[in-house]
Amino acid sequence: MRKLRMENGSNVTINDELERIVSFSPAVTETLFDLGLGDKIIADSAFCARPEAAKSKRKLASYSTTRIDVLEELNPDIILTIGGYQEMLYNKINKKFKTYMFELPSSMFGILDMINKIGIVVNRKNEAKRLVESLSKNIKNNSKKIKTYFEIDLGGPITFGSMSYITDALYFLGFESIYLEKDSEWLYPDFDFVRSQDPDVIIYEHKMYRDFNYDDIKRIIDERNWNNISAVKKGNVFITPGKLDFFAHHGPSFFREVLPWADSKYHESLKNII
Repeated sequence: MRKLRMENGSNVTINDELERIVSFSPAVTETLFDLGLGDKIIADSAFCARPEAAKSKRKLASYSTTRIDVLEELNPDIILTIGGYQEMLYNKINKKFKTYMFELPSSMFGILDMINKIGIVVNRKNEAKRLVESLSKNIKNNSKKIKTYFEIDLGGPITFGSMSYITDALYFLGFESIYLEKDSEWLYPDFDFVRSQDPDVIIYEHKMYRDFNYDDIKRIIDERNWNNISAVKKGNVFITPGKLDFFAHHGPSFFREVLPWADSKYHESLKNII
Protein backbone atom coordinates (compact mmCIF):
# COMPACT_ATOMS: atom_id res chain seq x y z
CA MET A 1 0.00 0.00 0.00
CA ARG A 2 1.10 3.58 -0.65
CA LYS A 3 0.04 6.79 1.08
CA LEU A 4 -0.13 9.77 -1.29
CA ARG A 5 -0.68 13.44 -0.51
CA MET A 6 -2.65 15.73 -2.83
CA GLU A 7 -2.16 19.45 -3.50
CA ASN A 8 -5.23 20.21 -1.35
CA GLY A 9 -3.48 18.64 1.66
CA SER A 10 -5.58 15.47 1.81
CA ASN A 11 -4.09 11.98 1.88
CA VAL A 12 -5.24 8.82 0.14
CA THR A 13 -3.92 5.29 0.64
CA ILE A 14 -3.99 3.04 -2.43
CA ASN A 15 -2.69 -0.31 -3.63
CA ASP A 16 0.72 -0.56 -5.27
CA GLU A 17 -0.91 -1.92 -8.42
CA LEU A 18 -4.26 -0.55 -9.53
CA GLU A 19 -6.50 -2.97 -11.40
CA ARG A 20 -9.79 -1.04 -11.45
CA ILE A 21 -9.44 2.65 -12.35
CA VAL A 22 -12.20 5.18 -12.93
CA SER A 23 -11.04 8.40 -14.64
CA PHE A 24 -13.31 11.43 -14.79
CA SER A 25 -10.75 13.65 -16.53
CA PRO A 26 -10.22 13.41 -20.32
CA ALA A 27 -6.59 14.49 -19.87
CA VAL A 28 -5.96 11.83 -17.22
CA THR A 29 -7.70 9.17 -19.31
CA GLU A 30 -5.50 9.90 -22.33
CA THR A 31 -2.40 9.82 -20.14
CA LEU A 32 -3.37 6.46 -18.66
CA PHE A 33 -3.63 4.99 -22.15
CA ASP A 34 -0.20 6.43 -23.01
CA LEU A 35 1.20 4.78 -19.89
CA GLY A 36 -0.16 1.39 -20.99
CA LEU A 37 -3.04 1.28 -18.51
CA GLY A 38 -5.99 1.56 -20.87
CA ASP A 39 -7.14 -1.95 -20.02
CA LYS A 40 -7.30 -1.02 -16.31
CA ILE A 41 -9.88 1.73 -16.90
CA ILE A 42 -13.34 0.38 -16.03
CA ALA A 43 -15.22 3.67 -16.59
CA ASP A 44 -14.60 7.25 -17.58
CA SER A 45 -16.53 10.45 -18.34
CA ALA A 46 -18.73 11.39 -21.27
CA PHE A 47 -16.00 13.73 -22.49
CA CYS A 48 -13.19 11.15 -22.56
CA ALA A 49 -12.63 10.71 -26.30
CA ARG A 50 -8.84 10.36 -26.63
CA PRO A 51 -7.56 7.94 -27.71
CA GLU A 52 -10.26 6.30 -29.82
CA ALA A 53 -10.37 3.33 -27.42
CA ALA A 54 -11.52 5.63 -24.61
CA LYS A 55 -14.85 6.11 -26.38
CA SER A 56 -15.78 2.48 -25.77
CA LYS A 57 -15.34 2.69 -22.00
CA ARG A 58 -18.40 2.85 -19.78
CA LYS A 59 -19.48 6.49 -19.50
CA LEU A 60 -20.24 7.43 -15.94
CA ALA A 61 -19.96 11.18 -15.43
CA SER A 62 -20.06 14.68 -16.79
CA TYR A 63 -17.67 17.29 -15.35
CA SER A 64 -19.51 17.58 -12.03
CA THR A 65 -22.00 14.72 -11.69
CA THR A 66 -21.87 10.94 -11.54
CA ARG A 67 -23.89 7.87 -10.53
CA ILE A 68 -22.95 6.94 -6.97
CA ASP A 69 -24.89 3.68 -7.16
CA VAL A 70 -22.94 2.57 -10.25
CA LEU A 71 -19.65 3.52 -8.61
CA GLU A 72 -20.57 1.31 -5.65
CA GLU A 73 -21.28 -1.52 -8.06
CA LEU A 74 -17.98 -1.05 -9.90
CA ASN A 75 -15.94 -0.84 -6.68
CA PRO A 76 -12.89 0.92 -8.19
CA ASP A 77 -9.41 0.81 -6.63
CA ILE A 78 -9.08 4.53 -7.35
CA ILE A 79 -11.06 7.36 -8.92
CA LEU A 80 -9.00 10.05 -10.66
CA THR A 81 -10.30 13.61 -11.08
CA ILE A 82 -8.93 17.06 -11.89
CA GLY A 83 -9.21 20.33 -9.96
CA GLY A 84 -10.93 23.50 -11.06
CA TYR A 85 -14.58 23.08 -12.00
CA GLN A 86 -14.44 19.32 -11.38
CA GLU A 87 -13.54 19.84 -7.73
CA MET A 88 -17.30 19.82 -7.08
CA LEU A 89 -17.36 16.18 -8.19
CA TYR A 90 -14.37 15.33 -6.00
CA ASN A 91 -16.16 16.79 -2.97
CA LYS A 92 -19.17 14.57 -3.66
CA ILE A 93 -17.27 11.28 -3.84
CA ASN A 94 -13.99 11.48 -1.93
CA LYS A 95 -15.41 10.45 1.45
CA LYS A 96 -17.02 7.32 0.02
CA PHE A 97 -14.38 6.26 -2.55
CA LYS A 98 -10.61 6.41 -2.77
CA THR A 99 -10.17 9.48 -4.97
CA TYR A 100 -7.12 11.38 -6.16
CA MET A 101 -7.58 14.90 -7.51
CA PHE A 102 -4.82 16.32 -9.69
CA GLU A 103 -4.22 20.08 -9.78
CA LEU A 104 -5.55 21.83 -12.88
CA PRO A 105 -2.46 23.01 -14.81
CA SER A 106 -1.93 26.76 -14.99
CA SER A 107 0.91 26.55 -17.52
CA MET A 108 2.07 24.43 -20.42
CA PHE A 109 4.77 22.96 -18.19
CA GLY A 110 2.11 22.25 -15.58
CA ILE A 111 0.61 19.74 -18.01
CA LEU A 112 3.93 17.90 -18.09
CA ASP A 113 4.09 18.03 -14.29
CA MET A 114 0.57 16.57 -14.14
CA ILE A 115 1.66 13.67 -16.38
CA ASN A 116 4.58 12.99 -14.04
CA LYS A 117 2.23 12.98 -11.05
CA ILE A 118 -0.18 10.64 -12.79
CA GLY A 119 2.77 8.30 -13.30
CA ILE A 120 3.49 8.42 -9.58
CA VAL A 121 -0.11 7.76 -8.55
CA VAL A 122 -0.56 4.78 -10.89
CA ASN A 123 2.98 3.50 -10.21
CA ARG A 124 4.29 4.04 -13.76
CA LYS A 125 7.01 6.56 -12.93
CA ASN A 126 9.56 5.62 -15.60
CA GLU A 127 6.90 5.42 -18.31
CA ALA A 128 5.63 8.88 -17.34
CA LYS A 129 9.12 10.41 -17.47
CA ARG A 130 9.72 8.94 -20.92
CA LEU A 131 6.38 10.32 -22.07
CA VAL A 132 7.21 13.79 -20.71
CA GLU A 133 10.61 13.68 -22.42
CA SER A 134 8.99 12.80 -25.75
CA LEU A 135 6.28 15.46 -25.50
CA SER A 136 8.76 18.17 -24.47
CA LYS A 137 10.38 18.00 -27.90
CA ASN A 138 7.34 19.76 -29.37
CA ILE A 139 7.84 22.90 -27.27
CA LYS A 140 9.02 25.94 -29.26
CA ASN A 141 9.44 29.60 -28.42
CA ASN A 142 8.72 32.41 -30.86
CA SER A 143 10.22 35.66 -29.57
CA LYS A 144 8.03 37.87 -31.75
CA LYS A 145 4.60 38.25 -30.15
CA ILE A 146 1.36 38.81 -32.08
CA LYS A 147 -1.59 40.42 -30.29
CA THR A 148 -4.24 37.67 -30.08
CA TYR A 149 -7.78 37.06 -28.92
CA PHE A 150 -8.66 33.44 -28.05
CA GLU A 151 -12.16 32.10 -27.35
CA ILE A 152 -13.80 28.74 -26.64
CA ASP A 153 -17.52 28.01 -26.78
CA LEU A 154 -18.23 26.17 -23.52
CA GLY A 155 -21.97 26.62 -23.74
CA GLY A 156 -21.19 30.33 -24.14
CA PRO A 157 -18.11 32.44 -24.97
CA ILE A 158 -15.15 31.94 -22.62
CA THR A 159 -11.65 33.40 -22.82
CA PHE A 160 -8.60 32.93 -20.59
CA GLY A 161 -6.30 34.99 -18.39
CA SER A 162 -2.78 34.71 -17.03
CA MET A 163 -3.52 31.65 -14.86
CA SER A 164 -4.45 29.42 -17.82
CA TYR A 165 -2.18 26.90 -19.51
CA ILE A 166 -3.79 28.05 -22.78
CA THR A 167 -2.58 31.63 -22.35
CA ASP A 168 0.85 30.33 -21.36
CA ALA A 169 1.20 27.99 -24.34
CA LEU A 170 0.02 30.62 -26.82
CA TYR A 171 2.57 33.08 -25.43
CA PHE A 172 5.43 30.63 -26.01
CA LEU A 173 4.21 30.12 -29.57
CA GLY A 174 4.15 33.85 -30.28
CA PHE A 175 0.50 34.72 -29.54
CA GLU A 176 0.18 37.33 -26.78
CA SER A 177 -3.37 37.31 -25.41
CA ILE A 178 -5.17 40.62 -25.00
CA TYR A 179 -6.31 39.18 -21.63
CA LEU A 180 -2.77 38.34 -20.45
CA GLU A 181 -2.99 40.90 -17.62
CA LYS A 182 -6.18 39.40 -16.20
CA ASP A 183 -5.19 37.29 -13.17
CA SER A 184 -7.74 34.53 -13.64
CA GLU A 185 -7.91 31.14 -15.29
CA TRP A 186 -11.00 31.94 -17.36
CA LEU A 187 -13.43 34.83 -17.79
CA TYR A 188 -16.31 36.03 -19.91
CA PRO A 189 -15.04 38.21 -22.77
CA ASP A 190 -16.10 41.83 -23.22
CA PHE A 191 -16.74 42.17 -26.97
CA ASP A 192 -16.25 45.94 -26.90
CA PHE A 193 -12.91 45.47 -25.15
CA VAL A 194 -11.84 42.95 -27.81
CA ARG A 195 -12.73 45.47 -30.52
CA SER A 196 -10.79 48.24 -28.73
CA GLN A 197 -7.69 46.04 -28.43
CA ASP A 198 -7.71 45.39 -32.19
CA PRO A 199 -6.01 41.95 -32.08
CA ASP A 200 -3.99 40.83 -35.11
CA VAL A 201 -5.12 37.22 -34.66
CA ILE A 202 -8.35 35.57 -33.49
CA ILE A 203 -8.39 31.87 -32.58
CA TYR A 204 -11.81 30.30 -32.03
CA GLU A 205 -12.60 26.86 -30.62
CA HIS A 206 -16.17 25.75 -31.22
CA LYS A 207 -18.30 23.56 -28.99
CA MET A 208 -17.25 19.90 -28.76
CA TYR A 209 -18.96 17.44 -31.17
CA ARG A 210 -20.46 20.29 -33.23
CA ASP A 211 -20.03 21.07 -36.94
CA PHE A 212 -18.62 24.57 -37.38
CA ASN A 213 -17.30 26.47 -40.39
CA TYR A 214 -16.37 29.93 -41.61
CA ASP A 215 -20.00 30.86 -42.26
CA ASP A 216 -20.58 30.37 -38.54
CA ILE A 217 -17.58 32.48 -37.54
CA LYS A 218 -18.61 35.17 -40.06
CA ARG A 219 -22.01 35.35 -38.35
CA ILE A 220 -20.34 35.76 -34.94
CA ILE A 221 -18.07 38.52 -36.27
CA ASP A 222 -21.03 40.35 -37.79
CA GLU A 223 -23.09 40.07 -34.59
CA ARG A 224 -20.25 41.49 -32.51
CA ASN A 225 -19.40 44.27 -34.96
CA TRP A 226 -15.83 42.99 -35.35
CA ASN A 227 -15.44 43.46 -39.11
CA ASN A 228 -12.92 46.29 -38.69
CA ILE A 229 -10.65 44.36 -36.32
CA SER A 230 -7.19 43.82 -37.86
CA ALA A 231 -7.42 40.03 -37.50
CA VAL A 232 -10.60 39.99 -39.59
CA LYS A 233 -9.34 42.40 -42.25
CA LYS A 234 -6.05 40.48 -42.63
CA GLY A 235 -7.66 37.05 -42.73
CA ASN A 236 -6.09 35.95 -39.47
CA VAL A 237 -9.18 34.28 -37.97
CA PHE A 238 -8.49 30.61 -37.24
CA ILE A 239 -10.94 27.86 -36.23
CA THR A 240 -9.47 24.89 -34.37
CA PRO A 241 -9.77 21.60 -36.27
CA GLY A 242 -12.05 18.62 -35.69
CA LYS A 243 -15.08 18.07 -33.48
CA LEU A 244 -13.27 17.28 -30.23
CA ASP A 245 -12.02 19.81 -27.71
CA PHE A 246 -8.62 21.09 -28.81
CA PHE A 247 -6.96 23.77 -26.62
CA ALA A 248 -9.47 22.85 -23.92
CA HIS A 249 -7.90 19.38 -23.67
CA HIS A 250 -4.75 19.34 -21.52
CA GLY A 251 -3.61 15.76 -22.09
CA PRO A 252 -0.59 14.49 -24.08
CA SER A 253 -2.25 15.38 -27.40
CA PHE A 254 -1.89 19.06 -26.42
CA PHE A 255 1.77 18.63 -27.32
CA ARG A 256 1.27 16.28 -30.26
CA GLU A 257 -1.58 18.14 -31.97
CA VAL A 258 -2.24 21.60 -30.53
CA LEU A 259 1.29 23.01 -30.38
CA PRO A 260 2.24 22.01 -33.98
CA TRP A 261 -1.10 23.39 -35.26
CA ALA A 262 -0.73 26.69 -33.43
CA ASP A 263 2.90 27.03 -34.51
CA SER A 264 1.90 26.66 -38.17
CA LYS A 265 -0.85 29.27 -37.71
CA TYR A 266 1.67 31.65 -36.13
CA HIS A 267 3.78 31.60 -39.28
CA GLU A 268 0.71 31.89 -41.50
CA SER A 269 -0.64 34.87 -39.58
CA LEU A 270 2.81 36.49 -39.40
CA LYS A 271 3.03 36.40 -43.20
CA ASN A 272 -0.38 38.04 -43.48
CA ILE A 273 0.54 40.78 -41.02
CA ILE A 274 3.91 41.58 -42.60
